[in-house]
Amino acid sequence: MIIPVTDPSDPRLAPFMNVRDRDLRQTHGNAFIAEGESVLAVFLSTGSRYRPEALLIARNRVDTVLAWSPPDDLPIFIADQELMDTVVGFPIHRGLLGLGRRSPSPPLADLLADHPRVVLGLVGLANHDNMGGIFRNAAAFGAGAVVLDATSCDPHYRKAIRVSVGGVLNVPFTRLDTGSSVAAALADQGYRVLALSPRGAMRLHEVPTDRPVALLLGTEGPGLPDAEMSAAETVRIDMASGFDSLNVATTSGIALYELTRRMATRS
Repeated sequence: MIIPVTDPSDPRLAPFMNVRDRDLRQTHGNAFIAEGESVLAVFLSTGSRYRPEALLIARNRVDTVLAWSPPDDLPIFIADQELMDTVVGFPIHRGLLGLGRRSPSPPLADLLADHPRVVLGLVGLANHDNMGGIFRNAAAFGAGAVVLDATSCDPHYRKAIRVSVGGVLNVPFTRLDTGSSVAAALADQGYRVLALSPRGAMRLHEVPTDRPVALLLGTEGPGLPDAEMSAAETVRIDMASGFDSLNVATTSGIALYELTRRMATRS
C-alpha cells in the first residue's frame, strides 16, 4: 500500500520520528527500527520472525521495495530524502526503514523445545556491534537459538540489527531473569555447555559432539565470569604463540563453523 507523504508532522509517521534507540524506547515502548536494504529484505522474507508494521522509504528506493513483493496491506510511506531526514532526526543515507515490535521473551524450555543441536549463550555482552556480529554468525551457520543473560545489551537496537544483516530477525532468542546463570540454565536443558576462553582446558576440535552443545561467550576484556566458567566445560581456540585474544564475534564464527560442521557430519 503505497502512501506518499509530504508533511513531516503527519501523525502516521510518528513511530519513525527520532529513531535513535533511547528515544524510540521512551516514546514507542516495544518498537524497533530495521534499516537498510539487506536488513529489510530479511524483514520482508518468510524467514523473519517479525512482521513489519510499516515502511518509510525514500522515493528513489520504491522499486527496490516492490521487488520484494511486500504484503498488500503493509503501509509503505514514500518521502523525499529531505523530508525523511527531518522525520528521522539525522541523515538516513540508506533511505529504507522498517517498523517492527518486540515480542516477549519466550520461556527457555519453549525456545529449546525442538532441541537444536547448537545454541549460543551470551553473558554480559555490552557492545551492539559484537551482538550484531554474533547473530549474523548464528544465522549463517544455523545456530538454533541464542540465550542472553539479564545484563547483555538489546539485540533489537538498530545498530545490532544492521550489523547482523537481519540475523536478529531470523534467529530465535530469549533473555533470562536477573541473577540466572546461563550455563546452569542450558545445562538443565540437557546441553553440553562450552565456555569459550583463551584459558580453556579443551581444544575446540576435541569437543565431543555426541549431544547438543551450547557455546558460552562473554564480554570483551574480562570474558566470562568465574561462576559461569565453573558451571561449564572450558574450551579454547589455539592461536599463535604470544597472542591470546580474539574478538568475541570472530570467536563465535570460528566455533560455530567447527561445531555445526561436525554436527552435520555426525548426523
